[in-house]
Amino acid sequence: MYEIYCKLRDAKGVKDSDVVKATGITKSTFSDWKSGRSKPKNEKLQKIADYFGVSVEYLMTGETSSEKEGITLTRRDERDIEKILDQTREHLLSQEGLMFDGQPASPEAVESILSAMQVGMELAKKKNKEKYTPKKYKKD
Repeated sequence: MYEIYCKLRDAKGVKDSDVVKATGITKSTFSDWKSGRSKPKNEKLQKIADYFGVSVEYLMTGETSSEKEGITLTRRDERDIEKILDQTREHLLSQEGLMFDGQPASPEAVESILSAMQVGMELAKKKNKEKYTPKKYKKD
């Protein structure tokens, strides 16, 4: 769990102190998880998962149910997501009035927003593939 947390934290470009502030989970609790002295309780896992916009399942295993079932994104899906993210990045950086916590959004803040959007878009694409792919085209 802690390794996946670190990957999510780094991808979002935040520090442990940011996660602590947002979730109310103490630094010592994170330290205990890292060292293996304790295991996270479900309510704390949910807070972290909500903060990063992922499921508890993903936080624990690094996989979504779609990945376990073999549903993956095609190269075209990845290009489509990247195109949307590039357009959004350009739009966000070109706006002077974009504020984040009362301050103009920094490029790092924009990248954090885009990282979260990418995770959400990938999960949504996989869910839609799972839901709308006819059974005759699904791999068994």
